[in-house]
Amino acid sequence: MNAATGSETPLPDDRARAARTDPATDAGDGAEVPRPALVRYALGSAGMGVYVTVPGLLLLYFLTDTLGVTPWLAGLALLLPKAADIVLHPFVGSLSDRERARRGNRLRLLTAGCALAPAFVALFAVPGPVADRPWAAALWVAAWFVVANALFAAYQVPYLATPTDMEIGYHGRTRVLSFRMVVLTVGILVGGALAPLLAGEGDSVGRYVVMALALGAFTVVFQYVGVGGVRDLLPAPGPAGRTGDRHGPALAQVRDVLRANRPFRVLVSCYLLVSTTTHLVLAGLPYYARHELGRPGFTTVLMAAFVAPALLTTPLWFRLSRSWGKQRCLLLCQGFFVAGALGLAAGKAAGLLVPVLCTLVLGVCFAGLQLFPFSMVPDTVRAADGDETGRTGAYTGVWTATEATGAAVGPYLYSAALALGGYAAARAGEEVTQTGGAHTAILLGFTLLPALLMAAALAVQSRYRLDARFTAPR
Repeated sequence: MNAATGSETPLPDDRARAARTDPATDAGDGAEVPRPALVRYALGSAGMGVYVTVPGLLLLYFLTDTLGVTPWLAGLALLLPKAADIVLHPFVGSLSDRERARRGNRLRLLTAGCALAPAFVALFAVPGPVADRPWAAALWVAAWFVVANALFAAYQVPYLATPTDMEIGYHGRTRVLSFRMVVLTVGILVGGALAPLLAGEGDSVGRYVVMALALGAFTVVFQYVGVGGVRDLLPAPGPAGRTGDRHGPALAQVRDVLRANRPFRVLVSCYLLVSTTTHLVLAGLPYYARHELGRPGFTTVLMAAFVAPALLTTPLWFRLSRSWGKQRCLLLCQGFFVAGALGLAAGKAAGLLVPVLCTLVLGVCFAGLQLFPFSMVPDTVRAADGDETGRTGAYTGVWTATEATGAAVGPYLYSAALALGGYAAARAGEEVTQTGGAHTAILLGFTLLPALLMAAALAVQSRYRLDARFTAPR
């Protein structure tokens, strides 16, 4: 009941707010967004693609097969720094919201994240005396991983808040994120294809340093381009900002957004499993290529097969989502990913064509697994808060913390499988014969385990109901 009139009829302001928060009215296609600014914004993802790919693809392998770190210790060296992200990313999200409330934008934090490249290089630039001691090498990598992850969070969190901060609708957010996804794919492809080529077969730390220098330069250039794109897409509002002060302690905001927003909670739970699965596949790929297919150089081929399809299929997924909705398309991607992962279990017995085809299937699915969840996050925020986007950073902080957690848990699960199978670590240039148990762990950890994880993600995602409201006939 309207307290001012004593009737059930809402006041005009109430009707306007209801219209803004009703997903069914939030249907703009984003065509009004200036394409040059959108392209510059999307280009920022090229650098992000390198960083999310190269450590996930090579860091575990670098530790076990170049520095001689045992799998269980190597897994911990990657897991513990990422565990800090559970607290770090929500804190950065809260800081990002405060920056926007005070300054009208998030650019200062975004620019600080452009210092990522030196920390990325330091990850692989392990000094000789340190590299001679596996435990010290693991500690070196873990320490620099913490620094690099903090700088990446400073860039990623405000960057991903941009689509929610923009005044666009349901399909418009998918359009913006589809541009980002195409460029992100280029970055992943550059990192995933060039990194193994530049690093060789892990025969020296120096090769890894050269790789990191080249890709670090690539990363910082595109990060700065992305900062300019964000500046153009989001002209600064008035001095007081657009929102009131809704910023409590970071962890309290995590509790609030998860408790109050069920669609977001379901989406986060699903994406934790998706991120864990895709990062497990990245970590296991060099081992699968070397030990199961018997072709270490095939890592680049499989990585290209995993990533390249997104360049073609992302626009197709966007068009399909306009008629099917994001939820149905996402469930389809998850189901086919399970099938593709199980197909890889055929290994070298089926020849090289079958693994490549199965990896292509995973790549087509990977495009949707990135596009749809990321474009659904702004949907959940807008559905809950309407135009009051002062907590966008809190949401993206939780989201990127979820992604970072999956990026840690995936390689750790694979390293645990290797340890259980008795996988023997080696120093650069050493030849080690792996046992039958180790080969079984390499294969099942790369095929059956990700299939089970993605099946669990599908089961969780099936509980998401918000998309039906956005796609309901009007």
